[in-house]
Amino acid sequence: MALSSFDIDAPRWDQSTFMGRLKHFFNITDWRTALLPDSRLDEAKALVESCRAGTTPPGTTEEQLHYAKKLYDSAFHPDTGDRMNLIGRMSFQVPGGMAITGFMLQFYRTVPAVVFWQWVNQSFNALVNYTNRNAASPITPNQIGVAYFTATSTALATAVGLNLYTKKAPPLVARWVPFAAVAAANCVNIPMMRQQEILNGIAVTDENGNKLGHSTKAAVKGITQVVVSRVTMAAPGMIILPIIMQRLEKYKFMQRITFLHGPIQVMMVGVFLIFMVPAACSLFPQRCSMAVSKLEPELRDLIRSQYGDAVQHVYFNKGL
Repeated sequence: MALSSFDIDAPRWDQSTFMGRLKHFFNITDWRTALLPDSRLDEAKALVESCRAGTTPPGTTEEQLHYAKKLYDSAFHPDTGDRMNLIGRMSFQVPGGMAITGFMLQFYRTVPAVVFWQWVNQSFNALVNYTNRNAASPITPNQIGVAYFTATSTALATAVGLNLYTKKAPPLVARWVPFAAVAAANCVNIPMMRQQEILNGIAVTDENGNKLGHSTKAAVKGITQVVVSRVTMAAPGMIILPIIMQRLEKYKFMQRITFLHGPIQVMMVGVFLIFMVPAACSLFPQRCSMAVSKLEPELRDLIRSQYGDAVQHVYFNKGL
């Protein structure tokens, strides 16, 4: 293939299948890309944009274009093309998530520790949710503040309440409290951080990218899928790892190295997240679709009056 005709935006893998999406997200959530300097990312963006313009530099190989697109997708927002903050990128989910989750699982016994690590986690989540929102629906600083306060309060109330409630429960039940708090907070944090999409609708297009209007029902569908993905992302590590640690801690060698229990959990969470971040992101297509018949009556009638039966589905970026 001549590189002048190379379509750099064409999916490298079939996005209609889970395995195709899994390969795609393994590619763009690669934690190693988070270590690269901004100058390297900007170079990748410049190469992607030159390829789109049909002016690929002489000597550029197809593999270089694929790698540039990988860096571009990992660091630049799909709606705006702006470079995302480092902590909010999905490629930072493994190093950031493993540290926070590992310490949440380790320090779950005292209320001050629970409060601190849940606050750190929700601050991290709020930044991730804001960074990966559908940027076509702006959110005000005041709304960000309300979303952050509400989600953090939900996490703390759930964690502290369950922590006190499980004082007399089996030890393993207490170890699962952090996951319950994280799941509850995700159900609040994500919708609140993306409330503008729910209130005003999300931009929907036809198959060719032509804008058709805004839909609140599409927003609700996309955000619901993101919530499910985020809870799924955290579940294996936060449910299975406590079982593993409880059994390991019975061995004498583990009892002699209690100071290493935290780092051990951090590393083990990292192993889970390396696989679970791309797997959870792959549960639903990034470019979400919805039947026109399921849209709000006003938008549905508008589309049908303009396009008749030619447009059967609308498409939108659900965010991550």
